[in-house]
Amino acid sequence: MENHQDARLIFIYNANSGWRNALLDGAHKALSPNTYQCNLCDLTYGVTKERKAWKKFREENKWSMEFLHKDEFKKEYASKFGHKFKFPIVLIGLKDQLQVFISTTELNALKNMEALIDLINKRSNEIVV
Repeated sequence: MENHQDARLIFIYNANSGWRNALLDGAHKALSPNTYQCNLCDLTYGVTKERKAWKKFREENKWSMEFLHKDEFKKEYASKFGHKFKFPIVLIGLKDQLQVFISTTELNALKNMEALIDLINKRSNEIVV
């Protein structure tokens, strides 16, 4: 297997960018977590900040990682690639192509950050770049 230097993981949250949206999302997560629409946000962030173990994982991981809100992804990638995705989702960019790395359904089924990390590690071992 080649290294992952030519590939990147793109994490897209089911939330829009901006401080107003961040405040609203934080309040929603705190007040009504069962109806919050972004499990990727829940898995990687507490109410206000990134989970320490997640930060350590992403800083020490061999993958190049990009984190976008859905409006940022649509602006930066959707017109270029023409894909219609449901969010949250994790894509892999390989040789100028985007492919699903972890689907929305899979993300929404994960119960905790450790399960997300385990799935990323498992899939990383299956990918040949």
